[in-house]
Amino acid sequence: MASEILRYELRDTIAAITMDDGKANALSHEMIDGLQACLDRAEREARVALLTGRDKRLCAGFDLNAMLSSHEAARKLVTAGAELLLRLYTFPCPVVVACTGHALAAGAILLLAADVRVGARGDFKIGFNEVAIQMTLPIFALEMARDRLSKRHFTSAVTQARIFDPDTARDAGFFDQLEPPEALLSAALDRARRLAELPEASFRITKERERAATVKLIRETLTADMAQLTSPR
Repeated sequence: MASEILRYELRDTIAAITMDDGKANALSHEMIDGLQACLDRAEREARVALLTGRDKRLCAGFDLNAMLSSHEAARKLVTAGAELLLRLYTFPCPVVVACTGHALAAGAILLLAADVRVGARGDFKIGFNEVAIQMTLPIFALEMARDRLSKRHFTSAVTQARIFDPDTARDAGFFDQLEPPEALLSAALDRARRLAELPEASFRITKERERAATVKLIRETLTADMAQLTSPR
């Protein structure tokens, strides 16, 4: 599978998915639909999904052109994005993210949705900037952050719009390990291979149980939350 903005490569039992739109890797409808298609294929033929980005960019969040065009367009895009992020969070196979650089807003949620997050060291920005641009963080983002981030950093990350560098992002809970950029993919593949050795059924069932309460709350609030969505200003 290939497109202008996504590459899919099966490496033994690992589905390697690369986001590269030549710009900021924003989550547009095209990117979201393409990622869903890649996950469909990964679920059929792989034991682990490995998601990465272009040089110095994982994802800068939702596509601002759509977000600023109208309330309805913003609602549709963020709803589609929420479904993608929930799918990653509940994916039956392990999900590894190799974060090549900046990961902001929805890009930061991509990190929270994965099972293992390997980040590149460098002058990169990681975190939620929504409050700083007069947006309210959606409930699905808050709850994934509550589940995955350190309690010590939760309020500064979500309510105070703190942006982290890779080292402080690791302490906050966005990353599990950091590597030099040139060693990032190799380290992420190593983690993916180790995860591929886990028994499939026991991993899937335990992951479902681990995340069930968070998923239930998100599902119960998603429609009302999207109806109240605000656009960037």
